[in-house]
Amino acid sequence: MKNIPSKLIVAFFTMGFFLFTSCDKEENNPSEEVNFSSDNSMRAAKTDNVAEGTFNIIQQAFVENETGGRGITQNSLFPTCVEITVGNQGNIFTILLDFGDSCTLNNGNVVSGKIFLEYGPLISGSYTVEYSLQDFIFNGNGVGGGGSILYEIANQNDNPQATLTENITVSFPNTTVTATRNGTRISEWVAGVGTGTWIDNVYHVTGNWQTEFTNGFTRNGEVTETLISKTSCPFVVDGRLQITQDGLTAIIDFGDGECDNMAVFIYNGQEYPFTMN
Repeated sequence: MKNIPSKLIVAFFTMGFFLFTSCDKEENNPSEEVNFSSDNSMRAAKTDNVAEGTFNIIQQAFVENETGGRGITQNSLFPTCVEITVGNQGNIFTILLDFGDSCTLNNGNVVSGKIFLEYGPLISGSYTVEYSLQDFIFNGNGVGGGGSILYEIANQNDNPQATLTENITVSFPNTTVTATRNGTRISEWVAGVGTGTWIDNVYHVTGNWQTEFTNGFTRNGEVTETLISKTSCPFVVDGRLQITQDGLTAIIDFGDGECDNMAVFIYNGQEYPFTMN
């Protein structure tokens, strides 16, 4: 999810591997070593950040177009540097977001390239949206690929809900290693519906995904307690994310709903409070 504290995750995972390796060398096989790369963990955390930020853009573009919520410029996520082209042929509707060479969104993220959305009419209370990324760059990281979104006007709680499937590839500056992330992200819009601005939006997010790197490293993420995301806050404010990599499992606890940069990393039954960067 966005603002995953990569450096601290790396530090705690390294601590866990150090303790495990030391114990193993003393009690079992002194020559056995654990293969661990902090670079892999940092790239995995960055992939989560990039994916979450990109999906927020896609979802907000669809919502603003379909609900007429674009309105006054400052109430939109998209400033004037974004060229938005809306079209339709029969029952097929399209949205093209062209960010040009560089565009700073109203939430501070810097993007370039294009995002293309295509969807049919409302059927049984739902839209099916196909999305693709074209030379898209999010805060200096390349994002390619696409997927689909099942956007329900109302779920069982009468809230809009977006079920997003993904198959995206993320590239990073100064390395040839790339990450491919596959999974499902379910986002329930629980506050700010219909107000015409993104500032008061609150989402409940669940899902799971796997990230595979071209160097052979893999990491799994699963939401074990619903994550709460407020668009007015740069951090996830509540919920738990379980991370599994290199055979080890840890938990990130994001707090109790307050907008702050504090969270708790839980590994091997021990809790480590930390500040999210």
